[in-house]
Amino acid sequence: MVNSNQDLESYFLNLVRLGACPGASHQDDDDREGCPTELNTFNSSGGFMVVSNDKLSVQYTTVNLHGHDVGVVQANLPAPVKRLVYYFEMTVKNAGAKGQVSIGFTTDAFKKKRQPGWEANSYGYHGDDGLLYRGHGRGDPFGPTYTTGDTVGCGINYASQEIFFTKNGSEVGKTPKDVKDPLYPTVAVHSQNEEVTVNFGKEPFIFDLKRFEALERMKQQSVIEEVSLPENISYSIVRSYLVHYGYEDTLRAFDTVHNTSDMRTDASNENGITKHDDIYQLRQRRALREIIRSGNIDAAFEKLETWHPKITEVKYPNHHYNFGIIF
Repeated sequence: MVNSNQDLESYFLNLVRLGACPGASHQDDDDREGCPTELNTFNSSGGFMVVSNDKLSVQYTTVNLHGHDVGVVQANLPAPVKRLVYYFEMTVKNAGAKGQVSIGFTTDAFKKKRQPGWEANSYGYHGDDGLLYRGHGRGDPFGPTYTTGDTVGCGINYASQEIFFTKNGSEVGKTPKDVKDPLYPTVAVHSQNEEVTVNFGKEPFIFDLKRFEALERMKQQSVIEEVSLPENISYSIVRSYLVHYGYEDTLRAFDTVHNTSDMRTDASNENGITKHDDIYQLRQRRALREIIRSGNIDAAFEKLETWHPKITEVKYPNHHYNFGIIF
């Protein structure tokens, strides 16, 4: 049981910590919304590549003659969102003739003959130039190039709303996540003999994802703990609820308990209305409800004009009916 505001704060902070424990919720989240497990052979660029039988590797099988001769393939499902971080990796088994491999995220509407990042609503970190592409064909300086033997990763940090990339276990950089649609893990090959393998989490990652998540949780927890709340915040919230819904007897008992506790609050709220005023208004509201339920609408309006004359100054069509619903 929570006995003070300090206990209340600690209680909710502990809930945050428990809900964010590494591995505590990932399995449940995966079961509810699904998680990428393999490459989608039905949603790829087709003739420029071959996907392995286990649907975890892709190889470029022709000679690229044009910029749109890209072998690009998405995962079978979009990245799950009910978690702190989503992440996957790609290992370059063969950089091929030009090393034009890439990794990133794309939407369902992405054109499958373009590199990730070249089209709107997509992100791509490219191996041949180390540039980051975000929705157009012009890349921005971002990180090192990568080639045969390198493992690069791509993730979504939902807490900071950022896309981040890694190389061989080290973070390369990040960019704002400004696409609201579901994002699919995507890899691409674009020159002869290029071959990459993806890891959606079935095998251990090269990048220390657990440490990354732990650091991010510490950041979020620090932000929460720095929030300063008034000493009587929980009392004010509960009391406002009781007043709003007209629970007069409960409000009276609540005030009695509060007045005998160690907590100290002003006798009036932010609007200058005292506890006595609240009780008095609740009695008026109860009286109005009883009159309206009895069907005596004229008497209800007489009481309104006496107690709250400003309310009846505004004239509406069918106002008798409207006020009957309100009270």
